[in-house]
Amino acid sequence: MTAIAKDVWLAGVDGCPAGWIAAFTRPAGGEVRIVVKPRFADVLAEARGIVAVDMPIGLPERTGIGGRAAESVVRPLLGARQSSVFSVPSRAAIYAVNYAASCTAALATSDPRRKVSKQLFNIAPKIREVDAVLRADAALGARVFEVHPELAFWRLNGEVALDLPKKVKSRCHEPGLALRRGLLIAEAFPAEVVAAKAPKGAGPDDLLDALACAAIARRLYAGQARPFPDPPPRDAYGLPMAIWA
Repeated sequence: MTAIAKDVWLAGVDGCPAGWIAAFTRPAGGEVRIVVKPRFADVLAEARGIVAVDMPIGLPERTGIGGRAAESVVRPLLGARQSSVFSVPSRAAIYAVNYAASCTAALATSDPRRKVSKQLFNIAPKIREVDAVLRADAALGARVFEVHPELAFWRLNGEVALDLPKKVKSRCHEPGLALRRGLLIAEAFPAEVVAAKAPKGAGPDDLLDALACAAIARRLYAGQARPFPDPPPRDAYGLPMAIWA
């Protein structure tokens, strides 16, 4: 490991019930730390390098079929897992004060007109949290990247969509988790970390998703990841709208 790499802690980050689960990792090797932080800013304060987060970055003023271009581009790659990619609505819908207002804003800013799913609205506070942090500090754009766990596992699986889900009827599906654990171990994450119990406030799938995001953080650090779409379009605040893998 180089002298520079010794000072680098990359992070793969996923939202979880307690806030954010982060897998801090070196650019290579098996040194990994799993923590849960209440705020995304807390993760950024601890990371010393690239942060790959499973949360939309860049919010459109209007949307078309399928949400942003990022969602439309990656869905066909994921086969049966494509339903895990939500359509991101407009900025106005994300910043609405309640679900009814969000649907009203979404209908006014989409063509064809479409409401916001309840599942996506439930993560709107986390989307706003990331958006606010990035708009407040333009320099963070050089090290904070949007990723998606299923696209990450697609990349780790030789660009082949996984045929087993993580959950079935909202409950963890052990064969699907085992498949993902194997891919993460093949990426040099220690088996004891991959198979460990998730920290309090996070679920087993959250842990694996954070590690998958960390795998893409490593690839971003090495210059081996690419954006979908390429080049990324930008929102009204200059934030790129692309999912990296």
